[in-house]
Amino acid sequence: MAPKTAISPTREADYPEWYQQVIRAADLAENSPVRGCMVIKPWGYQLWENIQRALDDKFKATGHQNAYFPLFIPMSFLEKEAEHVEGFAKECAVVTHHRLEPDPDGGLRPAGKLEEPLIVRPTSETIIGATYAKWVQSYRDLPILINQWANVVRWEMRTRMFLRTAEFLWQEGHTVHATAEEAIAETEQMVDVYRDFAQDWMAMPVIVGSKTPKERFPGAVETLSIEAMMQDRKALQAGTSHFLGQNFAKAQEIKFQSETGGIEYAWTTSWGVSTRLIGALIMTHSDDDGLVLPPRLAPSQVVIQPIYKDDSRTEVMEYVKSLRDEIAAQTYAGAPIRVVIDDRDIRGGEKKWYHVKRGVPIRLEIGPKDIAKDSVFCGVRNQPKSFGVSRKELVSTISTMLETLQSELFAAALELRESNTVTITNEAEFRDFFTTTDENKIHGGFAHCHFADEDAIEQLLKELKVTIRCVPRDGNAEPGTCFFSGRPAEKMGVFAKAY
Repeated sequence: MAPKTAISPTREADYPEWYQQVIRAADLAENSPVRGCMVIKPWGYQLWENIQRALDDKFKATGHQNAYFPLFIPMSFLEKEAEHVEGFAKECAVVTHHRLEPDPDGGLRPAGKLEEPLIVRPTSETIIGATYAKWVQSYRDLPILINQWANVVRWEMRTRMFLRTAEFLWQEGHTVHATAEEAIAETEQMVDVYRDFAQDWMAMPVIVGSKTPKERFPGAVETLSIEAMMQDRKALQAGTSHFLGQNFAKAQEIKFQSETGGIEYAWTTSWGVSTRLIGALIMTHSDDDGLVLPPRLAPSQVVIQPIYKDDSRTEVMEYVKSLRDEIAAQTYAGAPIRVVIDDRDIRGGEKKWYHVKRGVPIRLEIGPKDIAKDSVFCGVRNQPKSFGVSRKELVSTISTMLETLQSELFAAALELRESNTVTITNEAEFRDFFTTTDENKIHGGFAHCHFADEDAIEQLLKELKVTIRCVPRDGNAEPGTCFFSGRPAEKMGVFAKAY
């Protein structure tokens, strides 16, 4: 008989439905009345705030400032960059009228047609580029290093909470430089910021690499990305950094007078991550009992559950509050430990599973018997059994316990990736690795393969629903033989099924 789990179905039984149930059980988000959009609930939004805060500190430490640009983009702005508009055209939401008026049937209808349609921001290269064109006159105005935290709309037909929604939250950095070398260095610096954040804060190992031409951001000269393996062995693109060359500068007329007095087009970059990172956290660490959160990002790192009857309430609560204050005085990852007391009037077992399903790293239970021994009953989210520990030892080691959990989550995710990564040298092996008789069965993983021609393998990839995730920056640089054609190949890519 299979052990009972808090989440049904399990990952093995139905991974997509398991994912939805984890979100529901952890109270992260819910579907909104608008198709494809979501309501991010307090626990989910606190998680996003912690992601924001950590990333924002990293951006500012590398010299960037925050600003805000308009939600609406004139259609003519997108038309100036042909490849860019082609890449986003099918996803654009378009505003054509500026007011409503009553209709004869008692409802409302659009009125006041706009002279020019406005696009609801799918990304901001064009509108920000038009602004920068006004700001940049001389080489002395450069570089411009700006980030904005915003929402964007991409009219997705098939949506999944956090992973792909019609509206989502993100940050987008947009920078302008006097030389190609400076812009390339910026592009590489920011993908490294994303890599460090993913691995140090999210406990999620990633591969850094270049996108192939067909997978690049529309209009970019080069796209760098971080790619992670989820527990169903699919890849998730968790962040991208784009070297835009002079393409957008020429479309938006971002020009400057150089030190020698000539007029030159600037070099630009853009880079971003989104609330998709919450989906990545869920699928990297969570288990069949619910959400598992890395301590650095958990909204609450420790929860204390007092256990008492009416006659012992005062004693237990005094003890619990003093312990809370003692724990909050400790630091972890450079900040006071986030500790809360759950004194709700519900059964202890229900309360315990509430916090397990929400992924709280450490749970403490304290009743009169524990107080008599000056100890607590402790549960760590990735350990199957709780244990008793003295109060003194708990307080002195709680920072270490949190860091151990953080490290163990990273190690487990890395082990999953490494044990499901293969090197493939021929088409038969490639087909076998990515083919299954049951699409609901977890299979495949990451395949490292030499390839000579992206166009030549396009049909095979489409048939198997596989993509080239990236050409790893730190991967096998040795030339080899294309797994498909047998021709000499200079590069090795990471192939995977992906979100």
